[in-house]
Amino acid sequence: MARYHEANCKLCRREATKLFLKGYRCYTEKCSLERKAYPPGVHGRVAGRRRKTSDYSIQLREKQKVKRLYGVLEAQFKNYFKKASRMSGKTGEQLLVSLECRLDNVVYRMGFCPSRKSSRQLVRHRHFLVNDKLVDLPSFSVKAGDEISVRTRSKELPLIQGSVENRQKEQVLSWLEVDFKGLKGRVLARPTRAEIPVVAQEQLIVELYSK
Repeated sequence: MARYHEANCKLCRREATKLFLKGYRCYTEKCSLERKAYPPGVHGRVAGRRRKTSDYSIQLREKQKVKRLYGVLEAQFKNYFKKASRMSGKTGEQLLVSLECRLDNVVYRMGFCPSRKSSRQLVRHRHFLVNDKLVDLPSFSVKAGDEISVRTRSKELPLIQGSVENRQKEQVLSWLEVDFKGLKGRVLARPTRAEIPVVAQEQLIVELYSK
């Protein structure tokens, strides 16, 4: 499977916003975005001299931001959009809801991993159960009523223990229920757009794919 091997901070600088790709380390470490508030690359410093940004460029940057935030590839993202376009309701909102219901994202939201990148890795390495069944697909779509738990032999992993120690102080999203002592959680309902803490203009993505 294709992977991104460059520095995560380059993606934040490219999108001109913190994507929190390193989890709680983004809160404790000084971000390169603060030191280098311009896009990466040899032309980054002179980006302001370029001609006026087009509507297409704005739409593309919004799509790239959301895609990189959830850590999915271009083909995956386009498939999510196609499925969202066939659902009832606003396509942009359904797109974000579908991405939010990915197993790797739910594991991250529950606080069992410090970042989505680490949650994808742990899911692939078979450390999590869904309804007491082993699931190793990060893209697995959870639904209301599903219970996600850490495998018994994985509960002492330093990465999971460290994440729980840092994340249990934060407020859990309203559509999730988490038992930090038992290292398990439950999806109470499919989230609404208001319950997804992602700053994005999803309508711009819809406009981009509608061209």
